[in-house]
Amino acid sequence: MRSSLILILLDIRSLHNVGAIFRTADAMGVKKIYLAGYTPGPYDLFGKLRKDFAKTALGAEKFVPWEKTKNAGALIKKLKSEKVFIASLEQSKNSVPLSNQIAKSWIALVLGNEVHGIPKNILRKSDAVLEIPMFGKKESLNVSVAAGIALYALSQIKKSRDL
Repeated sequence: MRSSLILILLDIRSLHNVGAIFRTADAMGVKKIYLAGYTPGPYDLFGKLRKDFAKTALGAEKFVPWEKTKNAGALIKKLKSEKVFIASLEQSKNSVPLSNQIAKSWIALVLGNEVHGIPKNILRKSDAVLEIPMFGKKESLNVSVAAGIALYALSQIKKSRDL
């Protein structure tokens, strides 16, 4: 059963990360993945599955609907017009813990570049900026790990509110 969660992968460089996110998205029943900006797709220019992607996705690209888009801002505008709540996963001065997120009917979660994160213009277009609280010395997680934690947390928040 597909959930009401959508992912927007914005300018993610690593095919390993994209593949791992696809696999986690399949496990969590994500409705659709948008590959925005220069985030690579599963297939190369010749339609052949990329080895680095296949290594981590393990076929998930066959089960999770996905679409490539260059303009994340236009995509967010379109989704907002469809009443989709846009949440960016990023540490910022305005971010709130992921656990504070209220359950919405439809949520599009934006995940950003491994080094630079999500651009400020996309954060401004978001309805919420969420963060995963960090308790250790490191200040960040790998984007695919963060995606897994966030998808699980959002699914549990929504599930608890639906009861």
